[in-house]
Amino acid sequence: MFTCGLLAGGVLTAGVLWLLSGLFTPLPVVVRQGLIVAVVLLAALCDAGKLSLRLPQNARQIPQDVLRRHLARGALQFGFELGTGVRTYVSASAPYAIAVAVLLSGGSYAPALAVGLGFGAGRALTPALRRLSGDGERWDDLLAARLSGMTVVCSALIAAAALTVRQ
Repeated sequence: MFTCGLLAGGVLTAGVLWLLSGLFTPLPVVVRQGLIVAVVLLAALCDAGKLSLRLPQNARQIPQDVLRRHLARGALQFGFELGTGVRTYVSASAPYAIAVAVLLSGGSYAPALAVGLGFGAGRALTPALRRLSGDGERWDDLLAARLSGMTVVCSALIAAAALTVRQ
């Protein structure tokens, strides 16, 4: 139920961004792509620790009583709220960069759907991999050591994908 909620939340957020993307279609493609690359560069610099920007987020945790009321429904709600990316803390800048890319790219809904599913799946993968590791604390340490590099690479991939999307 948690993973279903994550996927649904990610798809909803990406869908809303895609719907709003129509507002930006009057801008020339080259301008929109330039803005995407600029935001991605800012995200990469933030994640690399070279630039400090306060990201727009709700930096708090989802209340535990969501899970206490009804476990299955609570897991779905918790996953959905986490999957939207707007109810809780986001640890990297790359999700903001991909949100801007969806917002400015316009075009088909398929890439936006893929982004939403990818965001939800990525959030679901983290606790699953931690549990499968057998040593959660060691896994946390390895993640912390590699997180900055991973998010910078994600930002580069976002920029590359945005530049290759045909309008």
